[in-house]
Amino acid sequence: MPGKLAARYRRRAPGEPRAVGYLYILPALAVFGVFLLWPLGQTGWLSLLHWDGLTRATWAGWDNYRDLLTDPELRAPFAHAAVLLLFYAALPAALGLVLTAALTRFRIRGMTFFRTVLFLPQVLAMVVVGVAWRSILAPDGLLNDTLRAVGLDALARSWLGDDSWALPAVGAIGTWVETGLCLVLFLAGAQRIPRELYEAARIDGAGPVREFFTVTLPGLRAEVAVALTLTLVAALRNFDLVYITTSGGPGNATSVPAYEVYRRAFETGEVGAASAMGITLTAVIFALTMVVTRLVEGRNR
Repeated sequence: MPGKLAARYRRRAPGEPRAVGYLYILPALAVFGVFLLWPLGQTGWLSLLHWDGLTRATWAGWDNYRDLLTDPELRAPFAHAAVLLLFYAALPAALGLVLTAALTRFRIRGMTFFRTVLFLPQVLAMVVVGVAWRSILAPDGLLNDTLRAVGLDALARSWLGDDSWALPAVGAIGTWVETGLCLVLFLAGAQRIPRELYEAARIDGAGPVREFFTVTLPGLRAEVAVALTLTLVAALRNFDLVYITTSGGPGNATSVPAYEVYRRAFETGEVGAASAMGITLTAVIFALTMVVTRLVEGRNR
């Protein structure tokens, strides 16, 4: 018996007992529970009710979640969010990788100024971004005036008021905002890649494309995961940009889940449906971030 106890203590990590470690994180865990887990649980409970925010609530069960699958008006915001994932995550990551590959192969003067200008949208409040781009994309805004000035009058349109172009226009704003973030992350990661790897690849006769796929991209795997996680979350929780530029219109052409949660909870009095959409959105964000993390961890093993 004493031998078993000695072996058990030897297997423990050196230092203080594990229970003491939990005491260190208890204050942060308490704050996390009060301000995040408790409201999340309350929202989950409200999602099981029919409630307008004023009168007595009635039990709904899974009806609100069932409506998310069967009601086209409730499915449409998630479809729009899927489109925005291309503009907020895929396109900025691709542009950031291309720019990083070019900047690591060729020396460009004024790199600090270049990075600062591209990262500038990240330090601007999204409300400011939305107001500025709403003015640029207005029927008499800068973009249409420029198109008319160069003889491309046929391309001028109400970008945010056209059913076909409103969502891509909002997505293009997201691309402008997120590309700088991706580029700065990738450039920081590229500085950690040993220059010897590039020199060896060039000695072997690797061109720019092969050099990118054999040296740059594998060396930026962790940064790509971080960039995709941040941009995916930004795309799915997008509210302020849509609220400022289009308010979900025209019709519901640019309605996204976060905006729909706000509209149904505070404008139409469908608190239960809004809560169900919020819980579903949280689950989708969690699932996508887990997939990105697992893919990167699996390739790093």
